[in-house]
Amino acid sequence: MRKSYSSEFKTEVVNAYSAGATISELSNQYGIARSTLYIWIYESQSKKTVDKKINMRDYFDLKQKCEKQTTIIEILQNAPCIVSAPLSERYAYITAFSEKYNVSLMCKAMKVAKGSYYNHLLRNKRENTVYAQRKAELAPIIEKIFHDNNQMFGAGKIHAILKDRGHKVSANTVADILHEKGLFAVGTSSKKLYMMNQERKQNILNQQFKVNRPNEVWVSDVTYFKYSNSIFYICVIMDLFARRVVGYKISLSNSTQLTKGVFKSAYEDRQPTDLLFHSDRGANYTSTTFRNYLKSLGVRQSFSNPGTPYNNSVMESFFKTMKTERLYRTNYRSERELRESVREYIDYYNNDRPHGTLRYQTPAYVEAKYYSNIGVSESIKSDSDGSDLTK
Repeated sequence: MRKSYSSEFKTEVVNAYSAGATISELSNQYGIARSTLYIWIYESQSKKTVDKKINMRDYFDLKQKCEKQTTIIEILQNAPCIVSAPLSERYAYITAFSEKYNVSLMCKAMKVAKGSYYNHLLRNKRENTVYAQRKAELAPIIEKIFHDNNQMFGAGKIHAILKDRGHKVSANTVADILHEKGLFAVGTSSKKLYMMNQERKQNILNQQFKVNRPNEVWVSDVTYFKYSNSIFYICVIMDLFARRVVGYKISLSNSTQLTKGVFKSAYEDRQPTDLLFHSDRGANYTSTTFRNYLKSLGVRQSFSNPGTPYNNSVMESFFKTMKTERLYRTNYRSERELRESVREYIDYYNNDRPHGTLRYQTPAYVEAKYYSNIGVSESIKSDSDGSDLTK
């Protein structure tokens, strides 16, 4: 006959187990099967779990942590650079998206000390305003000294004169003001100063993203994508007229060879004339090899201002779109599959994807329409010239 045990007896046995008695000892002492003892212990623990009240504070803390982690993941996905990129790039990204995301979370996601970031902002703000104001005050004084001395004094002599007059200013600041005003001393150093000015990295494009014809302005940038413990660098060149990608290349190294290879391929394919090429100030775009190559082709070069991603926002927008619509949504099984996916997306972007800036027409259509209109105009002009000859 099956024995029946009271709840008080079961509690006594379970308490003995909790106090340190083993299952074997309890089974021998009370003559109860081990399996029965295990059931009583399990039921006791389950009841404690059910009876335990939920701590709402812990719940909300856990919920908040989950929301923060979700936001950090989104920040990393939208980032145009990786967390090991130079601090200037990470600072620029945080500044650009500080109104969308919490600055503390962005600093945590991009592995930037929050104090360092705010010091960077304060330093830039102070330096930009004070420096610009100081240059504005000194510019007319320097210009007057320059012309009063028959355009013969360079930055060194003008700096000495200013110092004698009690102005606290560096020789480099004087040189910057002279360069900006286009004032070059007549003498042996004039050619050197002129060539230095020619080499300055100027922002010629200045966010004028609307152009009149294909191959008038190309913009370029390099983005990063991590796959299978490797970082792939994707260099893209886009024609601003129809927002058409005219060249791209994927490499395991971010080098001058990468940017030059993409440009060379696009240039040979498109054969542009009077071209302006805009990019950031990355070493692969500012290297002597790359700049001399562009000069040999008669291509003018324009550069974004330091720490200002909006100067090249068309490329930033393209990379964000490509990552959101394709790269982040695909689980790649091989490097070959990744490369093929990028090729397919760029083909889709050029030929099938409507573009808001183009009034929801595709880049290929807008460019074809331009050349079609040019052909009609040339045809009309040819017919007109022919009729004039017959008169």
